[in-house]
Amino acid sequence: MKFDYKKDISPKYILIFLSVICIALTIVSAFFPDVLKPVKEYTGELITPMQQGVNDIGKWVEKKIEVFGDVEELRAENTKLKGQVTNLQNEVGKQEAELAELQTLRDLYDLDELYPDYEKTAARVFSVNSSGWFNEFYIDKGLNDGIYEGCNVLCDEGLLGIVVESYDDYARVRAIIDDRANVTGEIGGAGYLCTVEGSLQTMDNGYLLATDIDKNAVISEGDKVITSNVSDRYLYGITIGYVTSIEQDSNNLTQTAKITPTVNFTDIKDVLVILDRKQEVNY
Repeated sequence: MKFDYKKDISPKYILIFLSVICIALTIVSAFFPDVLKPVKEYTGELITPMQQGVNDIGKWVEKKIEVFGDVEELRAENTKLKGQVTNLQNEVGKQEAELAELQTLRDLYDLDELYPDYEKTAARVFSVNSSGWFNEFYIDKGLNDGIYEGCNVLCDEGLLGIVVESYDDYARVRAIIDDRANVTGEIGGAGYLCTVEGSLQTMDNGYLLATDIDKNAVISEGDKVITSNVSDRYLYGITIGYVTSIEQDSNNLTQTAKITPTVNFTDIKDVLVILDRKQEVNY
């Protein structure tokens, strides 16, 4: 019959056996210390390295816990700093927007000072009908602000265009570069008459044409072109641009000049509308 110690030996007897051994060893250790000395030495040689290893593992774990704590602290600090950076970026963006708005107001003020004889109101562009050029667009003021058809519109340092439709709280503006536009102007100190023709095609090359200039007119590069007093739609003395070149026409009766407008027609945000009008006309 096969002996199965797991079933045949009761745990109770094993406990009693171990207890007896422990008591015996205790008695021997107390009365015969030299007998167990080799055992103690052997046990010490075995246990001491194990204990040292356990201590080393404990120190390693402790360091890792400290590092983990530092990492968590650094993560929390990093999150906090990111929030501060975001706040600073938002504040910088806000300050830049305020500075840009302030610069816009200064530019409008300077423009207003160039034409002190006319009553004006500021308006903002909110919609453009063209691509690439601001040849026709809408502003956020209209009849309720005293803006009517025929009101001249200024930007940068000179003439931008004219109001062609006005409603209660917005208006449509046609710029002088539009193909349907033309302005009667004067060139130079002598005030030679000309017609500034709107043309998106020539504006692609950076200029407008001033035509119908008398063949005997003495015109130089850099001469200022302003709105003429004989114009039926535009008020007198508003700068249109400057002459860049001039040549005789084939008919030998007139000259044509290229002029560079004072307004940047690719980027318009704010304008001044002159509330005075020459007369009510249809466009």
